[in-house]
Amino acid sequence: MEQRSVRLVKFLDKIIKKTVVSFNFNLKQLYLTLRKPEDILFCALFFKNQTSLKFEQLLDIWAVDNLLLTERFVVYYKFTSLKFAETLICRFSLKLNQEAFSLLPYYSSANWLERETWDMFGIIFVNHFDLRRILTDYGFWGFPLRKDFPLVGYLEVKYDLDLGKVVIVPVEMLQEYRFFDFLSPWHN
Repeated sequence: MEQRSVRLVKFLDKIIKKTVVSFNFNLKQLYLTLRKPEDILFCALFFKNQTSLKFEQLLDIWAVDNLLLTERFVVYYKFTSLKFAETLICRFSLKLNQEAFSLLPYYSSANWLERETWDMFGIIFVNHFDLRRILTDYGFWGFPLRKDFPLVGYLEVKYDLDLGKVVIVPVEMLQEYRFFDFLSPWHN
């Protein structure tokens, strides 16, 4: 481990021990697991303003859906420090209807990223002023990256010849799902 990495891990162990469950430093990337969703506010502000860290850019926000767990979603935030050429990845877990906190007051790039995460997973960000659809249509129902979203969706748009206009109708399955036998006939 580099000298800076050792000093950084010791520094973080003293300062943010109450908000972080675990952290490690690997290949110029710092990985944090936060105790509660509201801890992201403290960590983001701390890492942005601390002169020895300077994580001034929020690069990405994404989520992972674990359908079978009680804390269903894991939300990830990726920050970067241009000054030190390092990356910080914070994560925390959320229950199904639990809300995350918006980083929009600290990072302007959070606007698009939080809207995208809400549109795909349905995770609501508290204090976000413009949480609306950004990747799907305004009439879209559901959140397509959730594990319980149906494979074919709920509605389809098609042109009705009798009415002479575009209509939105529930999806009809023209054939049953087929199960294929992938065994070769030459191998019994």
